[in-house]
Order: sequence, then C-alpha cells, then structure tokens
Amino acid sequence: MTLAVVTGAGSGIGAVIARHAGKAGYRVACWDLDADAAAATAAGIGDAATARRVDVTSENDVVAGFEALDGPPSLVVNNAGLVRFGPLATLSIADWKAVLDVNLTGTFVVAREGANRMGAEGGAVVNISSINGIAAAPNGGAYTATKAAVIRLSEQMALEWAGSGVRVNCVAPGLINAGMSDAIYADPEIRRLRQGQVPLGELGTAEQVADAVMFLASPGAAYITGQTIAVDGGITVAALARMARPKSVDSVGADGPDPTQEVS
Repeated sequence: MTLAVVTGAGSGIGAVIARHAGKAGYRVACWDLDADAAAATAAGIGDAATARRVDVTSENDVVAGFEALDGPPSLVVNNAGLVRFGPLATLSIADWKAVLDVNLTGTFVVAREGANRMGAEGGAVVNISSINGIAAAPNGGAYTATKAAVIRLSEQMALEWAGSGVRVNCVAPGLINAGMSDAIYADPEIRRLRQGQVPLGELGTAEQVADAVMFLASPGAAYITGQTIAVDGGITVAALARMARPKSVDSVGADGPDPTQEVS
C-alpha cells in the first residue's frame, strides 16, 4: 500500500481528503494541530491510518512527522490553513504573520520534506489554494495573498522537482459548504445569495474537492504538473455573466451587430 500524508486532516475538507485517500488504497498519515481531531479521522479510516499532532509552522515538527512514517510518502496533501479576515488597513502584523506562516511557509516546508523523501518512482504533491488566490476578495486579510502565493509556489515546485518524478499541482476550492465556511453558510439568506452567484447553481462539497485531489494523485494525471484546478462551479470565470448587456449584441448574422465593431 502506498502512503499519503494529509495536513489539516482533523476536520472539514482535510478529513474528507484523508478518507478518500484511505478508500483509494493509501495508508494515510493524518496530521493536524488538534491531535484528538486527527485521531478521530484516522479511527474512521481504519487500521491503515495513523494520527499525529503536527504544527506545520514548525520545521522540527514536520521533519519529526516524516521521520516517524514507516516508509516514503507517495502523496502529500497540503490542506492545513488559517484565516484572519479583516480589512488590510487595520490588519495586525501578528495576524498577517500567523496566516503567512501556516498557509505559505507551512505548505513549503511540508512539500519540501515530503518530496525529498519520495522514492525513486517519485510521487504527487497537491497543495490546497483557494479561489481567493485567483481573484481578490474584500477583507481577506493575508489569506488572499497567501493563497495566490501557494499557486505560484506550486508552479515553481513543479519545475524544480519534475526531474525527480515529483508532480506538484494545486486545487483551488470555491464556495464550498464545509470547513472554514461553516460560519458563513449558517445564515440561510447569505447561503442563498452566494449560491445564486455560482453558474452551476449550487455550493460545492468537500467530497468534490477531495475527488479533484485524488484525480491529481492518480495515474490518470501522470502527465499533469504545475496546474491549478478551480473546483468552483464556474464562479471564477463568471465576472461578466451578470453585467448589463443589450440583447441587440447577443445575436449574429444579417440581423446582428456589425462584426467589425468590437463589443465588450
């Protein structure tokens, strides 16, 4: 059985990713800052799973976690994340650094240590970004900047580690009804309004994010590296979908607009 390491596996999307990895035949190392939560996830997976308290902001913790494994990992999923929402004008340096340490530095350290231990056949690293890393959102604090940086860091990792057979890709969840978003969707009206902005018409699930992760880890993605998959129901491509637009420009042919004229 191959070995997967999942950070932030104690709850939310991370727990679902860990369970999907277990179903796919991986032995799963469930890492989380909350040891009890990690243990609960591992118990739900079964004997093929282990749990460990790992602080991804501590290089010593991460190294010790990998050294405690019973073999080289073939999959590393960087899911651990932190948010400190608020306007940049009043964001404290402490909150900025806390989010940076978990979301960016933690991703770097775990990916580096995992990739350095992957066997001769290489493996896959999947970093969890966010649609906030693709398009800025107000009051995102440091979260938006770190998630954008994770995408670029993944591309750099993909380039530098390809020669070792290590593929690195990103998954950018959109409006997902799980994990950090629980507080947002507790308000039914906010849920309705946000869901209405999604082209596919519904919020995403943790299971759909996990499916994308497992695809990127699979042989079916053997020729894919340095890419970001937005699991977002189409929201990141919908910027112009609800802009006012005269119907007269929405037809072509003899009765349509002059094709030599640019329409935006």
